[in-house]
Formats: sequence, structure tokens, C-alpha cells
Amino acid sequence: MKNRIYLIITLLITSCFFNLSTYAQTNYADVKVDQLSDAQILQMIKQAESIGYSEAQLEQLATARGMKADEVQKLRARVTKLRSSGTATTQADAAINAGREYNTTTQGGSLTNEKETTDEEMGPKIFGSELFKNGSITFEPNLRIATPRSYVIGPDDKLLIDLSGDNEANYNLTVSTEGVITLPYVGRIAVGGLTIDQATSKIRNNMRGTYPALGSGRTNLAINLGNIRSIKVTITGQATKTGTFTISSLSSIYNALNYAGGPNLNGSFRNIQLIRNNRVISTIDVYNFLLKGIQQGDIRLQDQDVINIPTYQKRVEITGEVKVPALFEMVQGENLETLINFASGFTSDAYTAKIKAFQKTAKEREITDIDAAAFSTFIPSNGDKFVVEPILDRFVNRVEILGAVFRPGLYGLETGLTLKGLIQKADGVTEDAFLNRGYINRLNADNTPSLITFDVAKILAGTSADIPLQREDKITINSLFDLRDEYKVSVQGAVRLPSTFDYADNLTLDAAIQLAGGFKEGATPNRIEISRRVKNSDVSSTNAKTAEVFVVNIDQNLKLADSSFVLQPFDIVTVRNAEGYEIQRQVKLEGEVLYPGLYTITQKNERISDLIKRAGGLTTSAYTDGASLKRPGANKVNPNDKNAINDQEEEDKKFLNLKRAQEAGVKDTLTRDVELKLIESDLVGIDLTRILKDPQSKVDLFVEDGDVIRIPRQLQTVKVTGEVLNPNSIVFLPGKSLRQYINGSGGFTANARKSGVYVKYANGASAAVGKFLFINNNPKIKPGTEILVPKRAEREKISPQAWIGIGTALASLGAIIVSLLR
Repeated sequence: MKNRIYLIITLLITSCFFNLSTYAQTNYADVKVDQLSDAQILQMIKQAESIGYSEAQLEQLATARGMKADEVQKLRARVTKLRSSGTATTQADAAINAGREYNTTTQGGSLTNEKETTDEEMGPKIFGSELFKNGSITFEPNLRIATPRSYVIGPDDKLLIDLSGDNEANYNLTVSTEGVITLPYVGRIAVGGLTIDQATSKIRNNMRGTYPALGSGRTNLAINLGNIRSIKVTITGQATKTGTFTISSLSSIYNALNYAGGPNLNGSFRNIQLIRNNRVISTIDVYNFLLKGIQQGDIRLQDQDVINIPTYQKRVEITGEVKVPALFEMVQGENLETLINFASGFTSDAYTAKIKAFQKTAKEREITDIDAAAFSTFIPSNGDKFVVEPILDRFVNRVEILGAVFRPGLYGLETGLTLKGLIQKADGVTEDAFLNRGYINRLNADNTPSLITFDVAKILAGTSADIPLQREDKITINSLFDLRDEYKVSVQGAVRLPSTFDYADNLTLDAAIQLAGGFKEGATPNRIEISRRVKNSDVSSTNAKTAEVFVVNIDQNLKLADSSFVLQPFDIVTVRNAEGYEIQRQVKLEGEVLYPGLYTITQKNERISDLIKRAGGLTTSAYTDGASLKRPGANKVNPNDKNAINDQEEEDKKFLNLKRAQEAGVKDTLTRDVELKLIESDLVGIDLTRILKDPQSKVDLFVEDGDVIRIPRQLQTVKVTGEVLNPNSIVFLPGKSLRQYINGSGGFTANARKSGVYVKYANGASAAVGKFLFINNNPKIKPGTEILVPKRAEREKISPQAWIGIGTALASLGAIIVSLLR
């Protein structure tokens, strides 16, 4: 007995818990939209659609289930985002079309969903299924229209009766539940079940006794509806929502179907029945509206009408190259051609000669190929699937001609078309065509390529047998220019636009120089040199000629002294500067001279001392020991000077020196940045003090274009950089040693390479620390000196394997020594 009591209590608790969990699933009061995944939002959309709500009406459902207003706004934004990406509509519709079975009823607002399939069971789209689930399409009746004369009056309708003319009166009368109105001075008139026209005639006849002018026409009678009553319509069968709906009396069948969400998965779109007084008075075929926009049979509903949606009888699917692939419902007498029309016809890539039909027999499946001639006679069966395949990506009559013809391209292969006929179709060969040989790329029967050659000239002249063409033949006729190197002529030297030009027959020397922009200033028209290739050189001779050189004279007006010199392909024309022609070269003086600035070199043997004299000499504060000469080249001083020579060779040397230093070991010198700075230095170490004491001596260098001579003021510091603890500048004191300056910067770091210390003087000269026996020979420190301490190379750590090898070698060596001593 106790066990039974415990069992009953357990069942009651479990039941209560189950009911609470079910309520929690449908109660959205505590739902946070931000915490929901896209899959959960899609599930909400599917649940709403399963009970007849559209995607746009999801907010109403969420509000009705207790969701807060701010969360509803977030839900709207999430649904809009999913719809814009195509996720919501695609997945939700696919899930519905896949075969979910719904058994929903509306009884006092109660909605139940008995079965729902998973996403894996998605099927093809049912044509028309989205019509009554699209929130942007409504079938609401227009209530702001004149009273329809065929409107049937019923209880609760209000009739507005207006008299005008000799008699003026207005009555607003409500039709009673018995269908009667009571008209003052006239009495009771039964109008229930009558149309507006019929009621107007009856009321007029009853009012003539009271208002005689109605008979003579001196008084006019107008009857209109004062309000629109509600009627009840029942929807049964395979509807998304079945039940009884209260709707406007002006509503039609499509209005009611929209309220019910249209047919469900098994509902028919072709045979929707309107039943009135137990008789089918109208049948709706929704396809007329979907395909043609015609609402045929959509009559106005009356109170207690019944709309029945029966189960479909036949559905077939068509996919592939049709404009609207879907699952279509078909009725008696419709054939495959009708189905193709339902799908809006074939696409432009469809293979229309045959359609494959996948059918089901009583035991298994079968495939049927249906020819185009049988489209109008083939009757599909329920469950058939038709596949329209694309056409093949190949041509049945394509040939192609390329190369030296006037109209190269693709052509159709006509019956009997030959090679000569195709060339004529292409308007013949061009003037530069290579007539000795052409070729045809042809496919063999097994699609392997083959090559057929022919003599173009003989084919065109008819002296050689013409070649019949086949499908996919590709004919190529080369141009003469395709079979030889591109002929060029180069003009270089003292011309305005040195370049390489296309060769042309009878190209003369004067014309080539004109193409190069003519002579530059300083160019000499004499001794123009033309180098030409040697074609038949004796390769066995040690002094064989490698080029043939011609020297030609020409005047400034580009006229030859004798006859015109005709160039040949690949000739190189060199125009040289005139003898003794020099452009101005300049040197820059900076610092402590009386007149610093740019100075033009007047003589080839002008020296530094000469330039100092031209600048007025030195100022009283000049520091001659710190004077420096920087020689970067004219192109760096004046890069816009077209006459300046770009010394690319020097740049390449600097790059190679840097690379060589790195390969030797960057780690045992300064860092890469410091090395690059040192290698790029253009300073030339000069001794200006000695130069001024002994002018025109060997130390008094010749100045060159682009030189920069800088004479600083008296320098007072010494700079210490590199591997010291505190790199800085220290005040110069006479007699102070190199080590004292390094100690003044904190001393060496642990990584300093002490033996590699060197100094760089203000004039650009350098000196390194030397050693004689055990005595250090440190360079003298002057004002403006920079002391550089390099970094010691990192030593590679010995691996355990190396230690083992060393130990093994020592042990072997010890064993050998012991054996020798014995």
C-alpha cells in the first residue's frame, strides 16, 4: 500500500514538473535575445510558422507570450539580419517543405503542434507555400468602398435610409436577429437574406403609402450600409490553422485562407472548396492567382460558410534548368508540358530535347527518357521527379582561324567547307602572312591532338589539294613578324632622347638621330660611330671580328656630307661630345671662410688651397685640424643637373663592402646600422693645416665636381660611442688619453671588443688602437674626435654532442700516449 502511495506522489510531482517546464518553454518573459543563437532564432521562426504566423508576425507572438518591449526590438533586429542574409527564409521554408506534419487547431486561442521534423528531413519547395505565409502580402478587404449592390443583408447590419426631394428624412436602422428593420411611419420590413438591390426595391414599395412622391419620382430613396458586420467562417481540412474565424462580411475566400495560413504540407492548392448550406458553390485554384494573377472563384463569404482544404492528389517535382524549380500539384488532364509551363519554362542553358523522369513503381524506382515530342502527351504520376539537364558545353560545328588573316576568329562549319573556303571567309591573308607553311590543330576520334601542315601559297593558288575541315579544327597562319626577332635600332650618347627604336626599311642615320630628339649641346656631328653585328665571323680565328664599326660625319642640320647612310637592324648609333667641351663643375665651401658658398672650378688642376684663396681665406675662429672634404659626387649635390654623371659603380662598391663586412661577421664589429653609416661615409681625410702651410704639395688635393669642403669652428668635445656604459660627449682637455675618455663614459661594457677600438677625427681620417709587444699604442685625441668601441663577437656555445666528441678525442689521445710510454 505504501509503495502505491509513493508511486502516486511521484507521478504527481513529475506531472507538475513537466507542466512547469512546458510553460517555461512558451513563456518569453525572461528571454534575453542577445543570449540566443541564430539557430534558436530560426527555431522560434519555425514554431511561429507551424501555427500559422508569418515571420513579420513573430513579434506579436513573442509579445503575447510575455517578452519585454526592448527584447522585442532586439528580436526584430535579429530577424531582419537573418532575413537580409537569406538564412531565415531559406531554412525555415525548407524545414516546413521537408515534410513536417502539423495538426493544429484553434479552439479558444489554444494552439498545439503534435509533430515536427528535423532539419535533416528538408525537402523540395512546394510551389505556392509562401503565398499565405508572406507578411508583406495581405488579402484584407477594402472597407472604404461604395456599398456593393450584391451585398446580402444580415443581422447587425446598419442601413442608412435617405429620402430627398419633396420629402426629407434620414434613418439609421439596425437589422435585428430576425432580419427585420422597423421603419417609422411604415412598420416592420423583413430584409434579412436580401441583397442591397432587393432590399431597396422592397423598402421603396413599403414606403410608397407613407411617401406618395416616391412613385412620381419627386422623392428619391437611397439605401447604404452604415457599418460592416462580422461573420463566422469555418475552415476545415488540411489548413495550417483550422477552426472558426470571425472576419468582416466583405471578406472573400482568399481573406479567410490568409487568416488560416493557407494549406499545410498535405493541403491542396488546386481544389479549395467553399461550402454553403451543405453545397459546394465555388472551387478555388490558387495556381490561377500565382501564375496569372486571376482570383477566379474568389466570391464574398457569408455567415456560417465552410472552407474545406482537401488533401492533394498528385504532386510532382521538376528541377534543373527550369526558371522556377519546385514541387507542383497537378490535377486530372494536365501533362508534362503543363508542368513545364508551371515552372515558367526552360532556362537558356536547358537541354530541351529530352527530360529525365524518375518514377516509382509498386516495388522500385525507374528512369524514363521523355522526348520533346511527347511532352504534350506524357501524364505525370504522383511522386514523379523530372530533371532538366543543361546542354553540353561544346559546339557541333565550330572551327577557328588565327594569325595573319583579316578576320581571325570562330566560324561555323558548313557542309563541304574546306581550308581555302575558310581563308576566304576570313577575307584572305594579310600582306605580312608567312605563305610557306601553316598548320591545323585537329582532334582525333579519341580526342587526342594531331597536327596537319600545309603550304598556304599553294592552297590559295589551287596547285595543292584543298583540305576538308572537321569540327573543332584550329587553323594558324603565322605573320612574318611572328617568326623573327623584333628589329630594333639604338641611339645613344649626346642626343636629347637616347633610346631604342623600331627598325623600318630605309631608316637613315639622320632620321634615327631625329627620332632621338636631335643633338644635345656639346655633341659633335663628326665621328658618329655605328656598330653593326657580324653575321659570318670566323670562330676559329683568335682575332675574329665581333662587330663592324662605321664612322660617319654629319652636320648640325642632320645632313650627310656624302650620301645617306642606311641603318640595318640592331645597329647601335653613338654620338659623342665635342673635343674640349666641358660643363661647369662646382664645389661647395662651408663654415669658417670669409665667403662661403658654391664655387665653379675654373681649371682642371685647381686645388683646395686655390679655392680657399678665392673664398677670401679663413676666419679667425677657423679650426683647420677639423676641416673635412666630402666627395659624394655631383649627382648628389645637384640631382637636377642632367649633365651630372650618376656614379652607380661607387654605390655598388659600397653595397659590396657592406655585404663583405656582414659575411665576415657582423657580430664581431659594430651593429649593422653603425657599419652602414661608416661605409656610406664620403669623407676624405685632409690636413688643411699642412695644405695651407705647403700649397701645391701632394696633400693639397685637386677639387672635383660635387666636393663639399667644411671648415668648422674650434671644436671642444670628444664623442664616445659604441660598447660603453654611458655613450656621450666629453669636454676635450689637452693631454687626456684615450682610456681616460672611455672611463669618462662609464668604461667598457661586458660585450666590448677592447682590441678593436678606433677613433675618427673631425676631418674624416681614422686611426686604430695598436700594440707593440706588450705596450699599447693609442692614437692621439684631438678636438672633435669620435671614439668608437665595437662589439665583441658572440661565441657559439658548444653543444653536449661536441663536448662528448672532445672527451672521446682526449680519451683516445690519452690511451695512445699510455700505449707509447709502455
